Amino acid sequence: MKTKITLLALLFLGLGFGFAQNEEAMTKLSIFHEYVKAKNYDAAYGPWMEVRTKYPKFNNAIPVDGQKILEHKIENSTGTEKVAFINDLLKLWDEKLENFPSKTKVGDLLSDKAQLMYDYKTELGLSDEEIYNAFDKAYTTDLKTFKNAKSLYTYFSLMVDLYDGGKKTAQELFNKYDDVVDKIDTEVKNNSEGLNKLMAKEEAGTPLTKKDGQYKRYYESSLKAFDQISGSVDSKLGDRANCENLIPLYQKDYEQNKNDGVWLQRAMNKLYEKGCKEDPMFVKVVKQKNSIEPNAKTSYYLYLITGEQQYFDQTLQLETDPFRKAKLYNTIARDFKQKGSYGKAREFFMKSLQANPSDKKPYEQIARMYAASANSCGDTNFNKRAVFWLAAAEARKAGSSSLAANYEAKAPSKSEIFSAGKAGQSISIGCWIGRTVKVPSI
Repeated sequence: MKTKITLLALLFLGLGFGFAQNEEAMTKLSIFHEYVKAKNYDAAYGPWMEVRTKYPKFNNAIPVDGQKILEHKIENSTGTEKVAFINDLLKLWDEKLENFPSKTKVGDLLSDKAQLMYDYKTELGLSDEEIYNAFDKAYTTDLKTFKNAKSLYTYFSLMVDLYDGGKKTAQELFNKYDDVVDKIDTEVKNNSEGLNKLMAKEEAGTPLTKKDGQYKRYYESSLKAFDQISGSVDSKLGDRANCENLIPLYQKDYEQNKNDGVWLQRAMNKLYEKGCKEDPMFVKVVKQKNSIEPNAKTSYYLYLITGEQQYFDQTLQLETDPFRKAKLYNTIARDFKQKGSYGKAREFFMKSLQANPSDKKPYEQIARMYAASANSCGDTNFNKRAVFWLAAAEARKAGSSSLAANYEAKAPSKSEIFSAGKAGQSISIGCWIGRTVKVPSI
């Protein structure tokens, strides 16, 4: 028995578990852990509860495996039994925070608790305000580890619902929107930087290690999740942040905040994003921000206001961080695109891609510009439609297979290629596009 327990102890040390201090606890621990590995959660429940009750501080496997066990119980129960398991999981997380603080990411754990409360708010009889406060506790206690994209969206969604219900002010709503957007930007920046390093490693011909591959998948999935909620956050805010609502609010609060760089930055960003660039309040905020704390954004906004080239040049000089520079290039590109200056827009979309290779969205913008120019950048009907092959290629780079398929369908068909006798030929596309496309062989 001694030999068996020693081997089990060493096994759990290898798995990152604590060293056994009690044979009974170690034995029960090994039993429930093996059941959990086999996904036999019902069998694991009994021995797990024994260890949890008798030896609550024995090993971090208690909350780690216990979460899996209780999630299974929640999914496979109903009524009062289900509610009891939900409450027990909430209790288990509290126990983890108390018993294993060094192994606990507080923001992550508290946001998990809040998300569970939200998912089962009907069963638990909780109000939106109670759940929002649970998310807010996670956000204010440990923002660094509050990284779950779904929970971040739920947090903001509840704020909007409370605002609509008259329980939060417009200023609180807009402040929380800015908080959440800043957090999304931080997580996107961190994951982009990690992914860009691995992409550079691959491009240099160095094979990725197994660990590198795991990190790459993590970065890619995280970026996808935050990209999805970024659009959802904006959709949830909707027209609540329009010029009619924003301008009076900023006018009212301007005097008390005119020396607050964060307030001014957020105000001018919001006014710009919501299309309030022509309003005198936008000009006032930008000039004040530039006078106390100039940066690349203020220089760019001054360029939009004045049209003076010096501010545009200053914009590009002031921003040195690659991630923020990519975002700035993307903003400039979209403005050129909106004005119909597709050549300049492509130039800055490409700069954005160079600064942040992990963000493929600029390729989609280029694809859409090519498609929009098909009728004007070809000299024959065949050549005009050939532009869609270029658009499809850019869409594929963006990872948008559906958009690529849409453009492929608008390009010349195999029978048209055969009739024109152009299979395998290269076609030069004129105007701002200035690219060559090869006609597919048939």
